[in-house]
Amino acid sequence: MSGTACELELVVESEEGLAAALDDAQMHDLARATLAARGVGRPCSLSVSIVGDERIRELNRAWRGVDRATDVISVECERPDDPDLGEGEVCELGDVVLAPRFLARQAAAMGSTEADEWRLMLVHGVLHLLGMDHLEEADAHAMRAAEEAVLASVPTDGTLTDVVLTRHREEEA
Repeated sequence: MSGTACELELVVESEEGLAAALDDAQMHDLARATLAARGVGRPCSLSVSIVGDERIRELNRAWRGVDRATDVISVECERPDDPDLGEGEVCELGDVVLAPRFLARQAAAMGSTEADEWRLMLVHGVLHLLGMDHLEEADAHAMRAAEEAVLASVPTDGTLTDVVLTRHREEEA
């Protein structure tokens, strides 16, 4: 898909005492780059929620049936290609939920910076909202390629030179 520009409204909410490794403008630019890379041209809105390990564990249990904390969860609302959306109607993509403490531990384990881990997981989450997944090997490779393409188009700390196929593979076993 081409790099079509789209309007994006981004709302970031954080649990008290938790901070993101990226500022709102960086998250907006990264989400918009992800949408553009996937050819999304319609106006969209996206929520990013920053939560603690216990809250993301609850969400992971409720949405995925996995009773442990994780780095990111995507809760889809609408897809930009939904035929029920009118022309020019804003697509409510959904919510990307990120857990900063989990991401900090994961960054250390993967040899990346916290900011780059946030970049990767935000892109990963938005790609899920656009219908991509990594359940099958071919899909995992396609998602990795999409992640790498977006990350190559935005400034990073340089620690994501080779995106791991997915940081979620062990959860699916």
